[in-house]
Amino acid sequence: MKIGKINRQSIAISGFASVLNRYEAMPSELYIAGKLPNERIPAVAIVGSRKPTPYGEDLAYRFAYDLAKRGVVIISGLAYGIDAIAHRAALDAGGITIAIVPQGLHRIYPRGHTALAEQIVKQGGAVISEMPPGSESPHRHHFLARNRLISALADAVLVPEAMQKSGTSSTVGHAFDQSKEVFAIPGPVTSLLSVGPNRLLQTGAHIAIEPNDILNVIAPHLAAGQSTLPLGDTPQETAIIKLLQTGVTNGDELQQTLGMPAHEFLQALTMLEINGVIRPVGGNYWHLR
Repeated sequence: MKIGKINRQSIAISGFASVLNRYEAMPSELYIAGKLPNERIPAVAIVGSRKPTPYGEDLAYRFAYDLAKRGVVIISGLAYGIDAIAHRAALDAGGITIAIVPQGLHRIYPRGHTALAEQIVKQGGAVISEMPPGSESPHRHHFLARNRLISALADAVLVPEAMQKSGTSSTVGHAFDQSKEVFAIPGPVTSLLSVGPNRLLQTGAHIAIEPNDILNVIAPHLAAGQSTLPLGDTPQETAIIKLLQTGVTNGDELQQTLGMPAHEFLQALTMLEINGVIRPVGGNYWHLR
């Protein structure tokens, strides 16, 4: 990837990144592969667990996809889990996504996401770092420093799933300090990965049940058309959709819970995939698009 540099003067006049000038302790220069939007447009940072449950994966994808489809820039940290899901959903939606990474752009970290970083740039987004190319491998303090940029570049931060104490807490803490809007998706009280967002809701974060909950706060003009839940063409398809919305994503569990004959279930599943309502994610797991 071709790497460029944005200095403080350039940041001051650039439309999208000019928001960084509002905050203290911002870097004097940034290194960038790809490009930023020419003007300031709504942006949402989506961050969370590196090992999300199927429930968290599904919601992170759905929110990122829907927001990107409506023209919102999706920002995250290119890490495994929620970060990567948010980036990929934005790409699938044909939208723009920006990755903020903790190391020099001469080598993508984690290495397994090199292709993802290249795709982000190819589709009109950017990968950004405050570390110069050739700098040392990232340490813990580099990740924590990176988090302040993720929240600073966004208008809002969304947490689908996270432990109560994690790297996500750092990003959220910066977001509150920067007077950003913080949203959390509520989850089952029995899930450790729902403790983070559920506690955020207790301490003043906005609840996010659907993407419009975010857009109504940061970009009401994009929320004019209220989203509706997808419906199937048959009762069997609708039953599968409703069960997927509860967080059940394993094919065997879906069929057993619905008590549907195998041939009817497979036919309904196939038609939902053909119609673009659901997508396979491997291992006989299915997510709504």
